[in-house]
Amino acid sequence: MDLFANFPLWAALSAIVFAQVIKIPIRLIATREFKPGLAFSTGGMPSSHSAAVAALTTGVGIVEGTDSVMFAVSAVFSVIIMFDASGVRRQAGEQAIMINQLVKDFQYFMEGAREWNRKEEYQKRKELKELLGHQPIEVFFGGLSGIAITFFLFQFY
Repeated sequence: MDLFANFPLWAALSAIVFAQVIKIPIRLIATREFKPGLAFSTGGMPSSHSAAVAALTTGVGIVEGTDSVMFAVSAVFSVIIMFDASGVRRQAGEQAIMINQLVKDFQYFMEGAREWNRKEEYQKRKELKELLGHQPIEVFFGGLSGIAITFFLFQFY
């Protein structure tokens, strides 16, 4: 199959771009914060991981059929990715929140004892990234958007 004619691939890539870009207006509407950097970050609504794998699986189902081996492989792959996005990665983000709080508390304690502020910047620890995974609703809407985008794009295929 020619790379440029690979519909499932282009559907998945389109779903990733859509899910990442749509995070900006969703955040703007929800919190009145304009954060263009969300287009290049992990986490948030909707899940681009879920959108990508749902679009890929839907595209494979359309092109190869839902009774094909490729659809079965893609569907299982999608379930694993979505489970991971809402499970393991989310827990890692919650642990990062707790670790960052512990570091802040420790730094506050150390300020009085050792003049923390006089230390060079490289000696201070960088915070861990807290927004790693997704809430189940973010995974759901990511998957839903991936499926919808795939059916929309198939009209032009």
